Amino acid sequence: MDSSTTLVAAFLGLLEGLTEFIPVSSTGHLLLAGHFLGFESAGNTFEVVIQLGAVLAILTVYASRLWAVFRAAPHDPQARRFILSVLIAFLPAVVIGVLAHDFIKTVLFETPMLIAVMLIVGGVILLVVERVAPEPRHEDAMAFPLSMALKIGFIQCLAMIPGTSRSGSTIVGALLLGASKRAAAEFSFFLSMPTMAGAFAYDLYKNRDVLDANALGEIAVGFVFAFIAAVLVVRWLLGYVSRHGYALFGWWRIIVGGVALALLMAGF
Repeated sequence: MDSSTTLVAAFLGLLEGLTEFIPVSSTGHLLLAGHFLGFESAGNTFEVVIQLGAVLAILTVYASRLWAVFRAAPHDPQARRFILSVLIAFLPAVVIGVLAHDFIKTVLFETPMLIAVMLIVGGVILLVVERVAPEPRHEDAMAFPLSMALKIGFIQCLAMIPGTSRSGSTIVGALLLGASKRAAAEFSFFLSMPTMAGAFAYDLYKNRDVLDANALGEIAVGFVFAFIAAVLVVRWLLGYVSRHGYALFGWWRIIVGGVALALLMAGF
């Protein structure tokens, strides 16, 4: 792996970590950046696998809280209910992700125009939902009703279209179902752990035959930078959305998607 490839992998890892937990579509940003930089990963695996760096960032930030939940689970119904709510929300992604994996990777990941359009559409939806979301009824992300968790899980599956955003779809779904802005972001954090870990394991398995030393080197560099950036974002995000909401991210999506669409239509 030469120095220019290392720099691109580091930049893309940084981009992944900065965008994974905000509702702007980290995968969409990575695929568009890779397109314009001429970066191609074996089987489009880089863009999926480095997300594990972001997962580890969540584990680092929430380690003590999660450990307390798992320790309490044998004798605390509320702790067991929280674990079950995350697993229930994760279930739709398992089924649909496995069934649609090849189509997603070979068709949707290879369509930059679609990604740019989805960034814009998602930005508009985020701005609208910010205004019309009902008054919050659920302030604690660890106490969502199981039926609500399942609905969020189905809504999360929209993010299999790159440019939609996994965090964006779960946050929008949670807001519309009555979650507070902070609780919506936190539940998105918790749901990201099994979702991205599952995507990492399945994608690595599916593409194990096309990964060589260079591909693994790129993944390692991206992974480290994604982890560092994601730790910083997770620590900052909850305080920001509690005070200011999600409008900034809606406008960011529209601007990035509009610029990408203009460049693509110009032949870049």
